[in-house]
Amino acid sequence: MGDGRFGRTLDLGSRAWWRAVGRRVDLAGEHRWLDAPACGPGPVGESWLAAEAERVGGSVDADVTDGGLLASMSVLDGPGFRAADLDERVRDFYEHTARWRMDVWTQWSPVFQPGGELISRLFGRRVQQLALPTRPMDVAHGMDSRVVHLLDAEGRQHAAGWLRTLTATGEYVYSGCYSARLLPGSDQPSVHVAFPLESGSVQVFLRPHVEPDGSLLLTSASKAFGDPGAYVLVRHGDRAYAARLPLHERFHVYADPRGILRTDHHLRLYAARVLHLHYRLGPA
Repeated sequence: MGDGRFGRTLDLGSRAWWRAVGRRVDLAGEHRWLDAPACGPGPVGESWLAAEAERVGGSVDADVTDGGLLASMSVLDGPGFRAADLDERVRDFYEHTARWRMDVWTQWSPVFQPGGELISRLFGRRVQQLALPTRPMDVAHGMDSRVVHLLDAEGRQHAAGWLRTLTATGEYVYSGCYSARLLPGSDQPSVHVAFPLESGSVQVFLRPHVEPDGSLLLTSASKAFGDPGAYVLVRHGDRAYAARLPLHERFHVYADPRGILRTDHHLRLYAARVLHLHYRLGPA
């Protein structure tokens, strides 16, 4: 079986699995909070941007030199969060992401590293999406970052695409759609990150919190369907299915004692530590 045919079989099988274990959702009604970009067959990269702009009746601004993942951090304001309390450097990163560059280090749990490498080889690198680096040398030359804005019909920022590629090879690591979204039954907006895939997406909802030192915590707790966390969404014809993943993430964005902005990203499967990513952020 050729590589292309084998990959196609994997993709069809994985979508069938998620339809089987997921629940039917109504993206036009009760489960609108799960409505997110998807893409067609082939590598993801930035292929979803134009299709998503057309779907929402807007346009793409690919020449972003100053904008950020969110137009303003105040869109997250609620009972558990006030953007005004953030360290101004943290706030600047999210509102002017295009001005920043990043260096990244990875540390996998020895138990999960082989599985991460297998998933990356079978899916991530092939489809150019969620290709988590599994070895420190994978990111030795750094990671490039580009921000693209999705505009609504009035020209306002509807969402942002954040495209991250390996400097050494140009291969996509992440291609995510960032916005603020209110989950059902909540009065606190979450950061919503959707990673488009063929006929679906992986989505993460992160609850924001400001620490006493002005640093930012973004967390996804292990609770019920509809709470912050990670989800897989699969579209099949005019139907859609979603499943909650037992993955829990914690981002801590802070300035170190020398004033350098850093991010610690911890990923867990249930209670087991899977991966730690550390980012050093600086002016582009």
